[in-house]
Amino acid sequence: MPAAERTAPRVGVIMLNTAFPRPPGDIGNPETFAGTALYEVVEAATVARLQAGDGTDLLDGFLAARDRLVARGAGIVTTSCGILVLHQAALAQGCPVPVLTSALLAIPRIEAETGARVGVLAMDARSITPAHLAAAGARPDTPVAGLESGRELYPTLRRNDARDQLDPARARADVIAAGRDLLRIAPDIGAIVVECTNLPPYSDALARATGLPVHDILTLLPGRT
Repeated sequence: MPAAERTAPRVGVIMLNTAFPRPPGDIGNPETFAGTALYEVVEAATVARLQAGDGTDLLDGFLAARDRLVARGAGIVTTSCGILVLHQAALAQGCPVPVLTSALLAIPRIEAETGARVGVLAMDARSITPAHLAAAGARPDTPVAGLESGRELYPTLRRNDARDQLDPARARADVIAAGRDLLRIAPDIGAIVVECTNLPPYSDALARATGLPVHDILTLLPGRT
């Protein structure tokens, strides 16, 4: 294990209640953190319930999960869903360790450091609203593309069935196609931020296909770059 990972704070993940497959590289797969991450599932926080509103009705559950993770030894808290950036301020308030709810939080830093406009790749572009961008400190005109038209990854996550198996090649192709869609709608971008925490397994392939640096929740976490 690299020295940076040995000295990095232990990651605690607030998890939605999901059943779909999570390959290595997905934040919900313990192998992604070599078995060192801590997990707390918010049972009421299903994808369907989160998509039906802004998640405010689930905030008490997220706060309780955060506190359990800190009590168990987490040195930094993150989440398994980037749209929880809406609750960044609430989850960070009063927490004794850093809270990074979403890769979207990296957008202002990347743009300030590189001068490049950032584009966002989401699982569903419709889930990233101006309110999400504002919560991340990003510009309201930040371009966003999603995987809604994909044939493998998006349908699998929508079904949310533990019996499903994910074809990695087909999933990778979906991500690359969505990345190219993003470049078509915003050809001037100089970097991509992957909002969805299910997409980091494909970040390297996305970077190769687009020729752009790709940032995700794993690169945002200390010691994971």
